[in-house]
Order: sequence, then structure tokens, then C-alpha cells
Amino acid sequence: MKKKALVNDTPVCQVRMQAIGDAMSLLSGKWKFYILGTLIEGNTLGFMDLLREINGIGTKMLSKELQDLEMNNLVSRKVMNTKPITVKYSITEYGKTLSPLIDELAKWGINYRNSVHGKKEKES
Repeated sequence: MKKKALVNDTPVCQVRMQAIGDAMSLLSGKWKFYILGTLIEGNTLGFMDLLREINGIGTKMLSKELQDLEMNNLVSRKVMNTKPITVKYSITEYGKTLSPLIDELAKWGINYRNSVHGKKEKES
């Protein structure tokens, strides 16, 4: 017999958990935060600019992730009337609302890295 959940049983908690699940689904994957962070800092960038800025990402993955982010209204895509055709990507106004989250995630990562690195130095 399965035990009844103690924490996730309230309606408020269920809504919160559903919202967290939605956000995790939307932002999942290795590259989405890199892309969003780069566009927040760089404003409008071409595909090749993004490819150069994001170390380690491949063209197929960048294309796929940009499509996902565009579909979810976090990134906009503008095709320029040039020869050859140029595509520019920028963060949407809604995508910019992720800026504080990305900033806090970066701060947390720096603190974590310093904490772990400091411990390793003392152990050596």
C-alpha cells in the first residue's frame, strides 16, 4: 500500500510543483541556459555568432534548441533580406524575465565552485 504524501498534498503545493515541472520541461537540456544567457548579454546575434559564443554546442543542437526556445516565446528569429540569407536571434521581452533567474544561478554556481575548490585545496 502506497503511503499518502505529506508535503505535496496541499493545493498550493500541487500548483507550485506543477509550475516547477513546467519550467523544468521548458528549460531542460544542457544548452538552453547557455543560449538564453548569451542572448541576454549579446542582445541580437546571428546563428554563427551564437555557435562561436557557446563553446561545445554543435550546429544541429543549436538549431534544435533555438527552435524550441522560439516556439516557447523566449527567443525571436528574424530572417534578413540579404544574400546569402542571414538569420538573427534575440531574446524576447518574456525571455528577458529569466535574467534574474540566470543571474542567481550563475552566482550560486560561482559560490558552489569556490566552496568545492576551497575544500579540495585544503585536503591536498
